[in-house]
Formats: sequence, structure tokens, C-alpha cells
Amino acid sequence: MRYLFSTGLFGAITTGVSLLRGSRETPFTWRAGLAWVSWAITFALALGAVRDTRRFDRGMEVALDSPLAPAQAKRAHRDEKQATKAAAQKQKRRRD
Repeated sequence: MRYLFSTGLFGAITTGVSLLRGSRETPFTWRAGLAWVSWAITFALALGAVRDTRRFDRGMEVALDSPLAPAQAKRAHRDEKQATKAAAQKQKRRRD
């Protein structure tokens, strides 16, 4: 439910509603077509952002072109470093 109210998705939905209201009584022109194409692109990007955020929060892999990809790489590097450190400490305890 928290993803439903993300800013991008909420903005895309409200823009779509207002675009729908405005285009009810007017004839369909190339400008109206461009407005609908623009809205569709915005909505698709908002859905992609919500999907990436959900995957990131669950620890799943996100696409490399996602804005969350650097944070995921940083998280993976940190986890790898902690695992290496834990393995080194475990070996040290075995020696002692």
C-alpha cells in the first residue's frame, strides 16, 4: 500500500484524471495525442520506479539503469566485506 502513494505514481494518476476530464468534450488532435503519449510514458516510468523500490526493499536485484542500482551495489559490497571479515575472524578463532 505504501508504494501506491508514491509521489510519481500519485502525480501520474492525477495528471491522467485531469487529462481525461479535459479531453472529454474536445476533438482529438495531434496535441491531444502527444499529451496522452506523454502521460503514458510518465505512468510507465512511475510504475517502474515503484517496482524497483519494492525489489530493492526486499533485497532482490534491480536493473542496472535504475536509480537504485548504485545503492544496491554499495549494499552488496558492504555485505561482501562483512562476510569476508567474519570468515577471517572465524579462521583466527580456529587457530587459537
